[in-house]
Amino acid sequence: MQRSKNDVWVGLFVMLGALAVLFLALKAANLLTWSFSQDYEVTAKFDNIGGLKPGAAVKSAGVVVGRVKQIEFDGESFQAKVTLALQTDHAFPRDSSLKILTSGLLGEQYLDVSPGADEKNLVAGDRIGSTQSAVILENLISQFLFNQAEKSSEGKKP
Repeated sequence: MQRSKNDVWVGLFVMLGALAVLFLALKAANLLTWSFSQDYEVTAKFDNIGGLKPGAAVKSAGVVVGRVKQIEFDGESFQAKVTLALQTDHAFPRDSSLKILTSGLLGEQYLDVSPGADEKNLVAGDRIGSTQSAVILENLISQFLFNQAEKSSEGKKP
């Protein structure tokens, strides 16, 4: 009888440990968002979103103020349409701008909100017009190499 009771407690402890590891893995991969505050949705269009993914953080001054809810391709403008879920605790002016930034050199990408100066704030359904696309590392390297090759070929001309 005692052995069976110990087996139940060990099994329960193992199950709780497995759930804790699963929770931490989902939280670390940014696949689990847990928020009890209300959200309002706004959209923005970008020429290039790089590696931005749904669920990515939306930050202002380094503080998470929302999440990327959805990303889709707009066939009319040939741009990426990004839907953001911003927390109602944080109100931003209508002329705010968005930039896609990267955490560290090769870290995950997130959206940075730079507040504007308009007296009216964003409301659900608004569109943020001022956006800056992601900086693609491969494009920067190829541009640098192209410029270096151009400089060296100019030096060889008589």
